Amino acid sequence: MTHAADGLVALEARLKQDLEYLELPAKSWVPAREYEGAPVRDVVVIGAGMCGLAAVAKLQLSGVSNVVAYDAAPAGLEGPWVTFARMETLRSPKSLHGPALGLASLTFRAWFTAQWGNEAWQALDKIAKNQWMDYLVWYRNVLNLQVRNSVRVTAVTPVGNLLALELSGAETGRIYTRRLVLATGRSGLGGFAVPDFLTTVDRKFWAHSADEIDFDALQGKRIAVLGAGASAMDNAATALEHGAAAVDLLIRRKSMPRINKMTGIGSQGVVHGMHLLPDAWKWKFVDYTASTQTPPPRSSTLRVSRHENARFFLDCGVNSVKQQENGLLLETTQGALHYDYLIAATGFTNNFHGRPEFAAIAPYIRNWADGRYHSEMGPARQSMLEAPDLGPAFEFQERKPGECPLLSHIYCFNDAAMLTHGKVSGDIPAVSAGADRLARGIIASLFAEDVEQHYASLQAFDVPELQGDEWVDSTPLLKQERAL
Repeated sequence: MTHAADGLVALEARLKQDLEYLELPAKSWVPAREYEGAPVRDVVVIGAGMCGLAAVAKLQLSGVSNVVAYDAAPAGLEGPWVTFARMETLRSPKSLHGPALGLASLTFRAWFTAQWGNEAWQALDKIAKNQWMDYLVWYRNVLNLQVRNSVRVTAVTPVGNLLALELSGAETGRIYTRRLVLATGRSGLGGFAVPDFLTTVDRKFWAHSADEIDFDALQGKRIAVLGAGASAMDNAATALEHGAAAVDLLIRRKSMPRINKMTGIGSQGVVHGMHLLPDAWKWKFVDYTASTQTPPPRSSTLRVSRHENARFFLDCGVNSVKQQENGLLLETTQGALHYDYLIAATGFTNNFHGRPEFAAIAPYIRNWADGRYHSEMGPARQSMLEAPDLGPAFEFQERKPGECPLLSHIYCFNDAAMLTHGKVSGDIPAVSAGADRLARGIIASLFAEDVEQHYASLQAFDVPELQGDEWVDSTPLLKQERAL
């Protein structure tokens, strides 16, 4: 056994002891249910990336044991880390607690130092993305989280007071659940944001930055990358490293953003206070950070600029894209440009009406455009207007009360929740706080829904604390004394 393996065994023993001292996981307390003879899940989580794992972990530790996560990816490929995340390292500082849920032995630092020691930790600059994936795999295994891989949820339909889920892949058929959590990551609810000028262009000529891209096939090609964010830099660098003849970054802004504003004010106040602010302040914060934009990491930008065949075109908006026999003609504010292939690093959208699995519920979901936004708050940004208007525990709310009451049993624990809840359901820094907020809401709603059963259990409980032989009734002696 290697030193690293020995250290990990010791860490796992310490974590087990920590959980024992804290009486975790708590005893199961949610009454079992059936529907038409089939067992009903208390909670199903769609997505087993970082947020999905944190949600399942917090629920299991809190005694909600009848919970499972489904992920369409094979085991070990959940989330973006070893798929479409093409950076070399995480952007977050290595010391952040991430999904550890307040347990020191569950942090990345504990996992890392257990295997490679404190000197290696001090020498570490940023966490390699593949190593972060290894940590999440360990996290899942050491907590024995219930995850089903290679399973896709293809439909969500209200059935009475339950939600019916249609499954395909490694598991098929229909299952039922009382609560549903959408831990769907950056893609949120709507998937890729694609500029209109690309919608009619053959997909063999372009990809979204989150697509599976055959970079080897781009060797010797002229590539355009739309955008100036982190994913634009990562995809441009990957294309260059795979032998692209030239890579141009087409950037609409006249200058590159340089300051990450939200990082500068990061605090527990932001984590726990942002979601309680008046709506006008929420809008103001998110609108300002959207207008100033988040700069790509310095290391990612240098990873591109060190190549002589990389160019940065600022103030270069794309007006149209015309498909030609062997490539693309881009009409830009800097003139016509020709490319063999284009990568759109254009982010994601909250417009979930294009997602077939949500077709039965999408028309009823309330978003910020449905009365929560008012013009005096600031500019009416479409991406913010499309953001779901969520309740205090990430639950969806109805556009018109009474049309789809079960929306309150579906929770939006992904990037789309940011406007309502702050950055607690998509990024590493505050995911534990988000998972705690989510779990508390689900636990409270399940308890309230079963309150009659819990009261009946209270009445039926008859295990005596006293056996009746612990004292002697002195009342007769008192009567005798009074009679004398």
